[in-house]
Amino acid sequence: MSAFAAATLYFGLFGFLMLTLKMNVGRVRAKEKVMFGDGANEAMQRAIRVQGNAVEDVPIVLIGIAGLAALAAPVVLIHALGGSFFVARILHAIGLGGTSGSSFGRMVGTLVTLIVKLVTAGACVWFALT
Repeated sequence: MSAFAAATLYFGLFGFLMLTLKMNVGRVRAKEKVMFGDGANEAMQRAIRVQGNAVEDVPIVLIGIAGLAALAAPVVLIHALGGSFFVARILHAIGLGGTSGSSFGRMVGTLVTLIVKLVTAGACVWFALT
């Protein structure tokens, strides 16, 4: 598998994840009968935040992964970043979606997300300068 094929795999997986999170907001909106905003409804607020957190983090990491592919970074690096990030975002969505308080999924998902963002940024700088 080429670096671009690996990067494209994660674009597709994250596309499905983002679609799932969007559909969940619609599902909660219909269930809770909240047609606009969050209606001061905790379930609606959590669903919106889960999607919002992904919108904040996913694009920059995917751009970094695409940049690494363009700079011919090792495929194993792209899979390590993309795979761990994908698992982290699922854990975070489950953790935050299930409770407004602290949870294992939210904690681990946030920690791994931060690590992946840091490594992706560092790798982008490294591969751009070498």
